Amino acid sequence: MSRTLLAGTPHLTDRVDFVRLARLAELASAADALNVVIAGGSGALGRHLAADLACRGHRPVILTRSLDAASPFEQIEWDGRTIGDWADVLTDDRPTAVVNLAGKLLDCRPTERNVALLRDSRVTATRALVEASKQRDTPIEHWLQASTTAIWSDAGEQWCTEMTPLPEGLPQMTGVAQPWENAAEGAHADHLVILRTSIVLDGQAPAMKRLADLTRVGLGGRVGSGRQWFSWIHVDDWLAIARAALGLDPEITIPDGVVVGASPNPVRNNELMAALRRALHRPPAPPTPAPLLRVGALVLRTDPALGLTGRRARSEVLDDVGFEFRFPELDGALADLLARSW
Repeated sequence: MSRTLLAGTPHLTDRVDFVRLARLAELASAADALNVVIAGGSGALGRHLAADLACRGHRPVILTRSLDAASPFEQIEWDGRTIGDWADVLTDDRPTAVVNLAGKLLDCRPTERNVALLRDSRVTATRALVEASKQRDTPIEHWLQASTTAIWSDAGEQWCTEMTPLPEGLPQMTGVAQPWENAAEGAHADHLVILRTSIVLDGQAPAMKRLADLTRVGLGGRVGSGRQWFSWIHVDDWLAIARAALGLDPEITIPDGVVVGASPNPVRNNELMAALRRALHRPPAPPTPAPLLRVGALVLRTDPALGLTGRRARSEVLDDVGFEFRFPELDGALADLLARSW
């Protein structure tokens, strides 16, 4: 398969359709293709990454708890907890990388039970991958471990970079993300990057569709005080960071350790909502008071902290290695997503 076919195409649907056609035509991966095992690859980011890698001539293999007959990607079923036949894919003698995105979705009520489920779904899957990696004779070339900027909880006005210490105690997402990161210790890998990702802007993601729909019907005002920070990253920039972490960018070398996946220009909530109104050509809208949001969160069975708290994050590591964001500004990112999906 040509290493350049469709590599610059920005649409997920186009990429997936290309992979589907390539399989029907029985096109083989390139001889030097990287074997990329993606745990949690059936989620939104996993599908984006699998499609992007396949269109560049590599071989994504998705570990999933539920096989999807419509998926054009190679899939292997696993339980996300124990070592099974799925581990054979890690002992393949081809160049191999691991991308660990596995974990329960965050959009749920912050009860003790749900927080435990969020944590355990990530920690147990990561430990299973680590133990499976030890069955390999040689180290895995690259390991990309997912995490979240929410590990800093509600950070107020503080800038959060790779060197920013974690808060004391165990606020909800610190208590989920910190053990998630720690579970990757001991992985049999030459190079391990922990990518603390901010909110990924993707026109097909449910969260973005919900915000766009609310804005369209006149509910696109600030949330709460509107002063809370919103760190974000365009999905194409996230993919570029992921490729660099997997050693697939000849111009960028990302070192081992923590990397913040966020645009260098976070915005406050009121700026986010104003940018959405501009992108969708909507007039000013009334604010959503915090008490009303909390009531709505109860009805929708979600966490009001997702809208009322935030972080002001950016990466010093990406600056140091010369990474250039394709979409550093929110207006440009939203305009691109609007042209694609909305």
